[in-house]
Amino acid sequence: MTVAEVNTPLKSSTTGLTFRHILVATDFSEASRRALREALALAAENDAQLSVMHVLHPDRTYAALENPPELDLERIDAEKQFKRLLNELKPEHKVTTFVKHGNVTLQVLSLIEKEAIDLLLIGTRARGGLTKVALGSVAEELLRVAPCPVMTIGPQADFATAGFHRILFATDFGKGSAKALPLALALARAPQTQLILLHMIQPVPSSSASLSAYAPATAAADEVEELEGTYRARAVKQLKECLPADGGLAQEPKFVVGTDFLAEGILTASGKYNVDLIVMGANRTSSKMAAHIPWSAVHEVVRDAPCPVLTVAG
Repeated sequence: MTVAEVNTPLKSSTTGLTFRHILVATDFSEASRRALREALALAAENDAQLSVMHVLHPDRTYAALENPPELDLERIDAEKQFKRLLNELKPEHKVTTFVKHGNVTLQVLSLIEKEAIDLLLIGTRARGGLTKVALGSVAEELLRVAPCPVMTIGPQADFATAGFHRILFATDFGKGSAKALPLALALARAPQTQLILLHMIQPVPSSSASLSAYAPATAAADEVEELEGTYRARAVKQLKECLPADGGLAQEPKFVVGTDFLAEGILTASGKYNVDLIVMGANRTSSKMAAHIPWSAVHEVVRDAPCPVLTVAG
């Protein structure tokens, strides 16, 4: 990855983001346990209320009945699993548990609205990216439709138990990124925290129509390098313009422009800068016409990221 960095001093501030109510959606898998452990640390750090919910899947055999006979047994079993889980993790503060019945996505969205949730945590398993995660196939839907930020704990993610001190904000300058930026800025205002703003530009193909058709190979290579240099300079300028004049950041930010494919570039940068959190936005729709970080890239980043990924749907 070819990288260009520009550091710009900003005044620091002690103002940071505080999550008030965190929700973990769990199916009691190991992936969900990892998400809950991260949520416990976040709740303690922010003095936030923490809720954990499990949704019982509807059984078509009893769909016509208002109170299916199997439902009480499943609910009792879920409550026992909650008790064992909390006894094992020994949270310092009270954790509220919810057992719901019905469509997982609808139940999660309903609780987010009812309880004023401002952060949803989910965990992913090692296989299948986001198609086989702790919540099953609804995980991608939750990432798309959740009205609050979603933090995903992937199978490769290490926990930042001492807080997020290096935050990577990956942007394509689209609508999703615009919604995610204020969150990244708020998190970066915490003491001893540095914000790294990243934009990836795809490598310019040697067959680009902008290149001279009959130019020698060395001339074509020079033109490609010049074109990529122009793109990088423009992107660095856009990154700098993202920040307010007085962002109140705790440390000077880094502005990084890489030449690589999107997901690979984000993952490379996260390893190079040893980041504790990746923040990125993506459009709610899958329209190819809108500027946005594609869901395929989101999936790949979440699956392989060495840290939690905080996604904001635009």
